[in-house]
Amino acid sequence: MRMNTNSRPTTSKVGFVSLGCPKALVDSERILTQLRSEGYEIAADYDGADVVVVNTCGFIDSAKEESLGAIKEAMVENGRVIVTGCLGVEEEAIREVAPDVLAISGPHQYETVINQVHEVAPQPHDPFTHLVPEGGLKLTPRHYSYVKISEGCNHACKFCIIPSFRGKLKSRPIRAVLREAEKLVEAGTQELLIISQDTSAYGLDLKHAEEPWKDGKVRAHMTDMANALGDLGVWVRLHYVYPYPHVDEVIPLMAEGKILPYLDIPFQHASPKVLKAMRRPANEQKVLERIKKWREIVPELVIRSTFIVGFPGETEEDFQYLLDWMKEAKLDRVGCFKYEAVDGAAANELPDQVPEDVKQDRWERFMALSQEISATKLKDRIGMEMAVIIDDVTDEGAIGRTYADAPEIDGKVFLAGETELIPGTMVMALITGSDEYDLFAELVFEEEGADPDNDADWDW
Repeated sequence: MRMNTNSRPTTSKVGFVSLGCPKALVDSERILTQLRSEGYEIAADYDGADVVVVNTCGFIDSAKEESLGAIKEAMVENGRVIVTGCLGVEEEAIREVAPDVLAISGPHQYETVINQVHEVAPQPHDPFTHLVPEGGLKLTPRHYSYVKISEGCNHACKFCIIPSFRGKLKSRPIRAVLREAEKLVEAGTQELLIISQDTSAYGLDLKHAEEPWKDGKVRAHMTDMANALGDLGVWVRLHYVYPYPHVDEVIPLMAEGKILPYLDIPFQHASPKVLKAMRRPANEQKVLERIKKWREIVPELVIRSTFIVGFPGETEEDFQYLLDWMKEAKLDRVGCFKYEAVDGAAANELPDQVPEDVKQDRWERFMALSQEISATKLKDRIGMEMAVIIDDVTDEGAIGRTYADAPEIDGKVFLAGETELIPGTMVMALITGSDEYDLFAELVFEEEGADPDNDADWDW
C-alpha cells in the first residue's frame, strides 16, 4: 500500500534568537532539541517562522538593551514572539517596549517555553519526521560543544544579580553529565567546554554523591568529573573555575594530558579592599603562590580571567595594586569590563562611585598592560609546532585555535592559503608569527599523518 504523502500534517516552524553567555546557549540548544524531536522545523528567517523564541540576557544594562532590541526586531519582522531567559524576570521592562509579546518566562524554564510553543503553533505528531541527531541540536559547530553541569550560584557578589534569577547552586547528577558528554563525542564533538556559574562548586549541593559509571564509581565532584571526561579522548576545557583549594587536584590531570592545561578563573580584581567590597575571596597573594606552583607542575598552563575596573570605592592605589598583581601573575588571556550598575545589585548602594572618565582611563591602561603581556607570551610561541583545531575555512585560508584558546573569547591561529582544510580537523602547525592576541602559522601535517594515541605527536 502506497503512503499518501499529501496526508502528512503541516509542519510548524520556529525561529530562534539566542543571546548572552554560553550557559544561555546551552539552554537554547535544549529547547531546540526538544522542539525538533517533536517535529518542529527551525526557520532560517523571520518570514518563515510561525513563532519566534528570543532567549535573552539580562546581566548588565548593555546586554538588556541588546535583548530588548532583539525582541522589538522580532516583533516588527514576525509579530508572534515568545521571550525567555534571564531578562524574562523583568516582564514589565519587556512589556514596555513590546506589549504584545505572546509569553514571557525566566531562565532555564525549558518546559514552560515548550508548552508556550505548543499553544501558539501546535505541531501534530508525525513519526516520519520527529527525528533529531543523537547529540541533540546545536548552535555551535559540530566539533565543539558546551556542557552545562549546574545552574545557579551560592555566591553573593555585590555586582551580580545572577543568584536572584537563576537561584542557588543546582548541580546535575554526574551520570547525566557524563552521558551527555559521551553522546556528544559519539556525534563528532572533539572539544568539550565545561560551563556553569561556579564549576569548582559542582556537586556541593548533592554532597558529592557517588554514582556508578563504566566499571567503577564517580563522585559529583569537579576532579572526578574532569578525570572521567578525560577518558573520552577529546579536548576538555574548564570554564568559570573559582580557585578553591581542590582546584589543585585537577592540575595533575593536565600534566597527564587528560584535560587541557587551561583554566578560566574569574578573579575580577586583586586589591584586597576591592575584593572585600565585591564580597569576593581576598587572598590574592596566596593565589599568586598557587599559580606559580601550578606552572611548575604544568609549564604550558594557560590561565584566562576577567576583571572589573571602576568598582565603587576603587582608588588609584587599588587600581595600581591590580596592575602590579597582573605584572606578576602574567595571565595569558584577559578580559576587562568597566563597572556598570545593574538593577537590583547590592553594589548600586555603595558610596564613592567612580566617574565614567576615570573608569575609561583605567580600562585603557589595564588593556594596554594585558595586551603587552599577551604579545610577549605569544611571541615566545614562534618556532613551536602546535596542535590546532580548525574552526573555519575561508577563501583566504583556515582559522583555528590551539589548546590555549577557547572559541569566541580567546585568540585565533591563521593559516594563510590553507583553503582545503575541513572545520573540525586537527592539524599540526608551525607558528611563524604573532600579534597581541593571535598567531600565524604554516601547516605541518594533517590529522591523518599523526597518531592520536602518541603524545609525542600531539604535544600542546
